[in-house]
Formats: sequence, structure tokens, C-alpha cells
Amino acid sequence: MVRLFFLLSGEHKTLPFAELKAILDTGKIVYEELQTLPQVLRLDTQVGAVEIIERKAALTRVCCQELFCCHASSKQIMGSAQSTCLDNLLRPQESFAVRIRRVGDAARNLASMDLERKIGKLILGKANRAIVDLEQPQKPFFGVITENSFVFGLKLAEISPAPFTRRRPKKRAFFHPSAMPAKLARCMVNLVQPRSGDLLLDPFCGTGSFLIEAGLIGCRVLGFDAKKSMVKGALKNLKFFNVGYEGVAAADAKHLPLTRADCIVTDPPYGRSASTMGYSTEQVIKDFLQMSVGTMAKQQRICIAAPKTIHIRKIAEALGFAHVQSHFVYVHRSLTREIAVLEKP
Repeated sequence: MVRLFFLLSGEHKTLPFAELKAILDTGKIVYEELQTLPQVLRLDTQVGAVEIIERKAALTRVCCQELFCCHASSKQIMGSAQSTCLDNLLRPQESFAVRIRRVGDAARNLASMDLERKIGKLILGKANRAIVDLEQPQKPFFGVITENSFVFGLKLAEISPAPFTRRRPKKRAFFHPSAMPAKLARCMVNLVQPRSGDLLLDPFCGTGSFLIEAGLIGCRVLGFDAKKSMVKGALKNLKFFNVGYEGVAAADAKHLPLTRADCIVTDPPYGRSASTMGYSTEQVIKDFLQMSVGTMAKQQRICIAAPKTIHIRKIAEALGFAHVQSHFVYVHRSLTREIAVLEKP
């Protein structure tokens, strides 16, 4: 076991934490949660946690091996740094840098650049012939000022948001304004805890957002949509990002031509830019969930997005699903999405 901390995206309050834990549970990574701070999660876990988070996560920014955690005051930070064996982490002539990130307005009395300089000077004094390299250090030390705490460690991985930006709806071969952003789509896929090779179904696949993200982390993907134009668009996007698929076809979500899927991730149509084919959004969701009962085995999961006003939890529980969690994502003044995770008991 190793002590790690993760700097998470500030784009949403709860989704980054839920996604990270879901990924660890999927990989059967043992962990003990030590502390939750704004945008930071501290864990005792296995070293393999870093590799799986780096490969799958959308809303994690930095993974670090923790060296110390203390109150966010200059005296306590420098005292903790002084008593930590930082020199043991550097070989002779090995380069390093110290970088510090602040979450929000935490401990504004602390100057992050001044802390970087002081901790860097301390490491230089301790380590044998270490070299400072601010551009491409061999050992990047990383600290986070969050709430009233300071967490410091050795950076093991940094997850760039650039690949998700390259897959945003307007960058795809086929664009539709109702398309789910790539980062949120990947997060929702992770919440159903799919393993490599699992068959992930999206019965309202639209432009293929969930199929793309699931395929990129090793799932087999299957998508349907009632509109042939959307099916053609989804196929264009899958080809554009070189994602293989089991099938993408036009079909009514109430009568899908399949008998089994390992998990379902979907965003049924609603709002001005999506067509519900004459049915209310609530009825579309009820019909889809009723269909899903016979498609899923026990303890398999659905992640579904819908307007908050629909109250997905009540609909799902009335149909026999267990409600695992919900997260609320503000889109604009007339729409807040509920991202709900359901499980078949």
C-alpha cells in the first residue's frame, strides 16, 4: 500500500470524486479513503491505482505519492518539509522542480511562488548534487493548497484535458447541438464500472459520445437511435476517432434487437435541439427503463442523464431499480441535468 493524493477537476463538485472511486472499484484496487478536501482526495491504496486512473479518468488532473500533509501555514509547511526525507528521492545529478497549485481562494496569505522557492532551496540543501530544472524535471514535486490544508508529494502522473478537447462535439466529423461533451461522457461511462471487453449499450446513441469514450477504454460498444440521420452521424464519428463497434443501427429504444448488455450509458432526447418523436421525456425514460429490466443481469448498472425536473430516481425505484447516486450538472437557466446511476438488484 502507498499513500497517494489526487488533484481533481474543479468543473463539478461531486462527479470527479465519484468517477475516481468508480474506476478503482472497476479495477478491484483496494483503497482506504483518508480525507476529502476541495478538489483533493487522499487515499492509502495500491500503486496500480495510478496507471488505471491515468488511463481512464476524465476529471482527475494530477496523481501524486504523498510525502506530507499539514496545516496551510508557512511555519507548518516548512517544518514538515524539513522533517521529511526528501533527499532520499533524488539521485546525484538528478533534476527536480517544485510546483504548487492553489484551489480557489484557499489560504491567500500563502504565496505559492515563495513556497516553491523555499521548498526548492530546502531540497537543494538536503540532496546530493541535485539540479533544478523548471522545464522538464526528472522528479517533479507537487503541492496543493486547499481549504486549510497543504498536501505535498511527488507527481506520478498528470492527465491532460487536451484529448477530450479534441473530441468535443464541434471537433467531430458529425456535429449536433445535443451531443454530450467528451469529458462528461467519459465520466458517465466510468460510473457504470465497465471492464475491458464488456458490452456497453447506448439505446439513444445520437452522435456517439458514449460509444466513442467507452470504446477508447476497451469496451465493446453497441448503439441504437430512432433517427437514421443520427445513426449515420454516429458511424462517421466512430470512424473519425478510429473506434471499433459491435453495431450501430436505427431502432426504437422500447424494442431493441438484443437480449443482453453488460451496462448501459445514455442521454435520452429532451430539450429544444433533440426530438422525442412525439412522446414526453418522462414517458421515453419510463419505456427505456422497462426495456432495460430484461436486458441486464443482477448488479449491472445504468448511468442516465435527464432534466432534474423528471426525477429519475422516483421513476427508477418504481420500476424496481436501486438508486446508487445522483449528480446535478447546471447547463443553462432552463436545464439542470441529473446524472443518475442505477443498479438492477
